[in-house]
Amino acid sequence: MTVARIMGFTGWSGAGKTTLITLLIPVLRARGLRVSTIKHAHHGFDLDKPGKDSWAHREAGAAEVLVASGKRWALMHELRDEAEPELRDLLTKLAPVDLVLVEGFKRTTPMKIEVHRPALGQTLIFPDDPAVAAVASDVPMALPATVCRLALGDVGAIADFVVSRAVPVALP
Repeated sequence: MTVARIMGFTGWSGAGKTTLITLLIPVLRARGLRVSTIKHAHHGFDLDKPGKDSWAHREAGAAEVLVASGKRWALMHELRDEAEPELRDLLTKLAPVDLVLVEGFKRTTPMKIEVHRPALGQTLIFPDDPAVAAVASDVPMALPATVCRLALGDVGAIADFVVSRAVPVALP
C-alpha cells in the first residue's frame, strides 16, 4: 500500500490558485520534497494537436496513447463513455512522491487552502466547505479560529502550512 500526502487548493477563477501552486513548488523542492500536481479541468481539454500522429491515433479510437521522447513522456487516456475518474483513482496513476498538490476537485479533496481575493467580489468558499483549513488572501481578514489565515504573498508560510497539514491518503 502506498501513502500519498495531499493538499488541495480551491477558490474562484482568477483568484490565483495556479500562480500560488507554481510559486510553492520550487519552495517545497528546495526543502527536499518531491512534488506532483493534479489539476481538474472543468471543460474538455486537449494536449494534442490535430494532424499530429498521437492525435490521429486517439481519433482513430485508441483507448490510450503514450507519447515519449528523451525529455518527457505523457499518457493520454480517452474516457469515451466512461465516468470521470475520482481523485483517489488519479492519485494511483502518479509515481510515488512526498506531496501532491491538487487544484480543483472541490468535493473530494480532504484538506484545502482557499485562495481568496476580495477585490474579485466573490464570496468565501470556506463557510460551506469544512475541508477548507486555511484561507490565503491578499488582504488581512477576520476568520474563525478553526480556519488559519495565510498571507497570499508569504509563500514560505504557506509552504510551512502545506508541509505540516498535508493529509496522508492510503492508496492500493
